[in-house]
Amino acid sequence: MTIHRFAFPTTIHFGAGARKLAAGELLAHGLRRPIIVTDRGIAALPMLAEFQSGLAGLEHAVFSGVHGNPVKNQVDAGVAAYRAHEADCVIGLGGGAALDVAKVIALMAVHPGNVLEYAWDHPQVRPIEKRLPHFVALPTTAGTGSEVGRSSVISEDDTHVKRIVFSPALLAKAVFADPELTLDLPRAITAATGMDALTHNIESYLSPAYHPLCDGIALEGVRIAARALPRAFADSTDLAARSDMLMASMMGAIAFQKDLGAVHSCAHALSTVNDLHHGLANGVMIDHVMRFNRSAAAAKMDELARVAGVPNFIDWLVRLKAELGIPAKLSELGVNAGHLPRLVDVALKDICHQTNPRPCAKQDFEQLFAAAL
Repeated sequence: MTIHRFAFPTTIHFGAGARKLAAGELLAHGLRRPIIVTDRGIAALPMLAEFQSGLAGLEHAVFSGVHGNPVKNQVDAGVAAYRAHEADCVIGLGGGAALDVAKVIALMAVHPGNVLEYAWDHPQVRPIEKRLPHFVALPTTAGTGSEVGRSSVISEDDTHVKRIVFSPALLAKAVFADPELTLDLPRAITAATGMDALTHNIESYLSPAYHPLCDGIALEGVRIAARALPRAFADSTDLAARSDMLMASMMGAIAFQKDLGAVHSCAHALSTVNDLHHGLANGVMIDHVMRFNRSAAAAKMDELARVAGVPNFIDWLVRLKAELGIPAKLSELGVNAGHLPRLVDVALKDICHQTNPRPCAKQDFEQLFAAAL
């Protein structure tokens, strides 16, 4: 008999104004000195000042050194800021990069060594033995769903190879999912993060791993995103659409504890080699990988088409990309044939394709990237 082990994440406060509950959460736990971990973009917006104004009773500091695809030195700087403030908790405010960095700042605040030594694939991976500082998350984009995730993706400083620290210990103690924080996002960010959320739901559903709970969540996530993403893209002030996308994003992140697929292996390679935004890379690659997968997952793709309300799922993805301004080809983003050997090498070493519905060998990645050029 096979035993399957399931786990679902933390308490979520969801809805407009949820951000205003964060201070009370920390005070209720006897915490007084949070450090807010955010990115350069958020730090320059009124959003941060407005959030800070609601932290009465808390002596807070801000670390805003996150930018791009996060790397180890950003974590190191954040840990130094945590210690300089003598912080007792961490508030993650931002997109997936800021939230991923916030998680491992909490980890490294109480653990020795190098953050990359805690990555799951390190040859002498260090154990997470100590209780982490209290961490709460407030997402400002609807893409990665990092606020409900138990992993953090941090790149090496020199090679930019992505490393994944994975542990239930990284889960936020509470999530304040406030769609008002996602209003007025630039259209390009709405599109890229939205395609990330959609890809998480699609790939987790298509994964052959056994997890019917995640399958149900992923299908509903696709249904919600298929209707909400074009609306959120068309009108940055549409609170209902922003709310739906924030929910679809969290659903995708919850679902992909079941695992992902080859779209993500390709996207991780593109982020490593060409420094592409992760969601944008997913968006460019998704229809190409779905064509590759069709022969191995026809019934599931028909079900995806049904919940999306379209006759043909892959054709719909192509139309959606065009509507959102997602490039059809990698060449539009500066990727060329000279990049292919390195892209294939990184993608092949990435773990995500191990649960793709159709196995991917080296020649398959060569053909996928060539088709996407």
